[in-house]
Amino acid sequence: MDGLLPDTYVSAGSLVHMEAVSGGLPTAADEDSPLPISASALTPAGLAGLLAEHAYVYKVKTRKTDGGNPEMYEDEVTPPRDILSSVLAGKTWPGVPPLRGIIGAPVLRRDGTLLQQPGYDPQTGLYLAAKVTLPPVPDQPTPEQVRDARTFLLGQFLRDFPWASAADRANYVALLATPILRHFTRSLTPFALIDATMPSSGKTILTAGPGMLYGQRVMTWAYSDEELRKSITAVLAEQVGVVIWDNLAEGTVIDSPVLAQLVTSGVWSDRQLGASRNVATVNDRLWMATGNNLQVGGDMASRTVRVHLDPDMPRPELRDQAGFGIPHLDQWITDPANQLTVLWHLLVLVLDWTRQGAPRVSGLSMRQFTPWAHPRRVPRPPRHRRVPHQRRRHPRDRRRRNALARVPHLLARPPRQPADDRRRPTPRRRTHADRQRHPRPVGRAVHHHPQRPPTQPAATRAVAHRASRAVARRTRRPGRQERPGRPVRVLGRTPPGVKPAEPSPHLRNAAPTPPHQRKHPAEIRT
Repeated sequence: MDGLLPDTYVSAGSLVHMEAVSGGLPTAADEDSPLPISASALTPAGLAGLLAEHAYVYKVKTRKTDGGNPEMYEDEVTPPRDILSSVLAGKTWPGVPPLRGIIGAPVLRRDGTLLQQPGYDPQTGLYLAAKVTLPPVPDQPTPEQVRDARTFLLGQFLRDFPWASAADRANYVALLATPILRHFTRSLTPFALIDATMPSSGKTILTAGPGMLYGQRVMTWAYSDEELRKSITAVLAEQVGVVIWDNLAEGTVIDSPVLAQLVTSGVWSDRQLGASRNVATVNDRLWMATGNNLQVGGDMASRTVRVHLDPDMPRPELRDQAGFGIPHLDQWITDPANQLTVLWHLLVLVLDWTRQGAPRVSGLSMRQFTPWAHPRRVPRPPRHRRVPHQRRRHPRDRRRRNALARVPHLLARPPRQPADDRRRPTPRRRTHADRQRHPRPVGRAVHHHPQRPPTQPAATRAVAHRASRAVARRTRRPGRQERPGRPVRVLGRTPPGVKPAEPSPHLRNAAPTPPHQRKHPAEIRT
């Protein structure tokens, strides 16, 4: 059958035929978005239709001519159903190309090249059924193209989402590029959890990003493990790249052992519904869930990548979108032309990463998902001697850098840390020489917010403490070299013939006297 029936392949020992799916309409961000081409198992009726369209099937018969002599002739027929069923019952199909799966967007091959030609790819066994007609992406993008792609994705497409931190945005970009890099990294994909503190924060729009590009199936969360297993087995039979459980109940704890088994298995095996046999399917989907204030427990805590949104306002839906990079993004992403724009810029960044040799980051472990977690090394500045006033790196900076390293592109340099999030430098340990040179003052220090004035009791204690330090500095200790003709006050004792000075009644409310204007207690006139 090699070349006889076009678009016919073998999958798991059975013949399948690729055919276009009619009736597709533009969908919303929270609706199913199937691929335009589907692989259907060949049945006797389907095989008969293909033979009638692409082959000439005949039966040799004998008839008599006008002269009474026998004559052989060909009579076109349709093979009987029993014969077609016996043909399809076989498991060995020499010469028929194998079909590994259907993808909705270009992917990176294991050798680092991009599969971007629609149709069947003999090198990977994948069939590219692109949802949009994508122009060719250059194998070596120019610096201008890379800069424009980074500006569009980070400065326009993802700019106005209320990310809780830079790591949340990095996790989402990594999830957005996961279907492209799955075959190149040869790794499992963790479970994606997108949650927010308030409704209408943009969770569904974020899931529509990969869903519209690779095909999505939106399902309702099953709160029992048995129903969850059935829904997983059923959706794996469909041709989609992203599976989304949308709008879980607020506060739901995701700790299902069935889901934990799913994300750590390369092949999902379960009993087929309505039959007494098991089916095995390659687990090549991106599994996502959305909700408000979701939690993870059990084994799912270490098998989940979280993207957290915090709008920090009671009514996020009332935000004015006139100043957004892309107003009304939920409607914008449903346009195939806009999906093409997002996908093209994303592929440019991926190919720029491979052009640099696909550098990997080391020292980051995420159990079974370690190959997925560190496909990209964030360039570090050259080593240099630390200046004394330069702040030290905090462990939180290292955690952020590791989170940003999951992004397989975009991050040629880490983003600048917000000023409000910077920590003060860690003080150096005091040595014996420091204690001798600068002794710690005896008293109670006042700590308050740097941008908020202290309360009245705190201000009073501060003034009193400064006044007591001023008096202590004016007190001299015995044993020092004295100036000629200058009386000495020794530990609170008044020199002979000198009247003790009384403290000023407004000392508590007065600022400390500068050192060059201070007078000895013996010189104060009463």
